[in-house]
Amino acid sequence: MSTGEIREFLTHGTRTGKLAVLTPSGHPHVMPIWFVLDPPCGGQAAWDIVFNTGAKTVKGKHILSDGRVSLAVDDEQPPFAYVHIRGTATAEDNPPDMLEWATRIGARYMGEDRAEEFGRRNGVPGELLVRLTPERVIAERGVAD
Repeated sequence: MSTGEIREFLTHGTRTGKLAVLTPSGHPHVMPIWFVLDPPCGGQAAWDIVFNTGAKTVKGKHILSDGRVSLAVDDEQPPFAYVHIRGTATAEDNPPDMLEWATRIGARYMGEDRAEEFGRRNGVPGELLVRLTPERVIAERGVAD
């Protein structure tokens, strides 16, 4: 896929990401996340995946201590497709734009009518605003073709 096709795939509908980190014991830990892209519009060569998570969760603790993560996003409908991103995540605890980003994410997954509700729920102290900067992207369409 081209960069534009990857961006389109990642922003289509309400596909969740599956974020992988390592636990302190070295075991993989994979959890679903809601996310948006920054910048949100196409035409940019570089972009970040933006999401929030609790500072005390396994993924939050890992990102604060290490930052190396992988993210997979897939289309579960035939002929199937996926984007795999490996990169570095950075996190901020309660930044000034936390509510804005949490609301954007809420709008994507719950709709505009519930965006503020989810923004207020997830844009609170104890939550981290995370930016995943891609370092390597693998993407494929038509896996079953």
